[in-house]
Amino acid sequence: MMRLTERLASGRLLALFAIIPLVAMLACHEVNTRNVRVVVPRGSNLRVAAESLANARIIRHPTLFRVYGMFRRRDRSIRAGTYVFQPSMSWDEVLDVLNGGKGVEPSITIPEGWSLAQIEPQLTRVLHVAPESVDVAARDTALLHALDLATPTLEGYLFPDTYVFPEGTTPRQAVRLMVNRFQQVWQPAWDSVLQQRAMSRNDVMALAAIVEKEARLPEERPVIAAVYLNRMKAGMPLQADPTVQYAIGHHVARVLYRHLEIDSPYNTYRHKGLPPGPIASPGRPSIVAALNPANVPYRYFVAHPDGHHEFTTTFAQHAAAVRRARRAWDSVAAVRRDTVHEPPASVLPGAATAPPAPAQSPR
Repeated sequence: MMRLTERLASGRLLALFAIIPLVAMLACHEVNTRNVRVVVPRGSNLRVAAESLANARIIRHPTLFRVYGMFRRRDRSIRAGTYVFQPSMSWDEVLDVLNGGKGVEPSITIPEGWSLAQIEPQLTRVLHVAPESVDVAARDTALLHALDLATPTLEGYLFPDTYVFPEGTTPRQAVRLMVNRFQQVWQPAWDSVLQQRAMSRNDVMALAAIVEKEARLPEERPVIAAVYLNRMKAGMPLQADPTVQYAIGHHVARVLYRHLEIDSPYNTYRHKGLPPGPIASPGRPSIVAALNPANVPYRYFVAHPDGHHEFTTTFAQHAAAVRRARRAWDSVAAVRRDTVHEPPASVLPGAATAPPAPAQSPR
């Protein structure tokens, strides 16, 4: 009896495998009559890809398509990306696209807080163009004029998002697309807030970029924005470490005293007020935080290992908070025995140990 059952099961399996190629052949002419773009997310398997293809009407039978892919042993090498499928493609042709990346459109994801120095190499890679052409596009004088910017580049206005670039997209077109995305995000109602706060849009973007670089917890963004605005109202320099990093021109693990002497308009230790423009591309939440800061009296903050900041109003309170943060960072270092979680410069000897105004860092 067992052998008969096994033979029947084996027969059904063979019949299925015999039918699958026939179904695939009949499925060559699907329901689309035009090219369709389909996104296959990172980490997707054939099941997810088949569902996306069915939703886009590239295939009619996602389950049979999956079985066919398994039958052809092509279900393990699905590549994520944005693909353009032509009408009437066969299942084998669809699998060719998914397995080989054929027809994939160039795309790029810009994280919140990236600077032009980080964005430009990625555009160069995705568009397959010379770095110089991307740099020229980031200095588009027409866009600078349209945004009413006095800065030499579009730093901060290439909005962080995922972009798909059709084949042949030029650097100028890509940059314009990213700037247009910023203009879509910026709400007309925000212009009235600018008037209330006596700030320009570039001022808000400069502050938002600093908030973006400082914040680790979303709920702290409005508080961090308030700290810097409170310092400005009090006539204090911002002393924002991310602006010094930007002035240096490259990332350093610790901002040292010698870095604070860099002669740059972006060095907010030497120059009061906001920097000339954004130091990175802030996301919408940081822009909203800069427009709507928390109603708090704080003028200082210091980072703790878990990502949260401790906010204080007076320098004496800040010095005590720094000592607490140092102990927390020392505990982390002792446990992990590495320097990956080295405390930021303002937690080390520096700002918190020197009370004069030039050293009163909010960090």
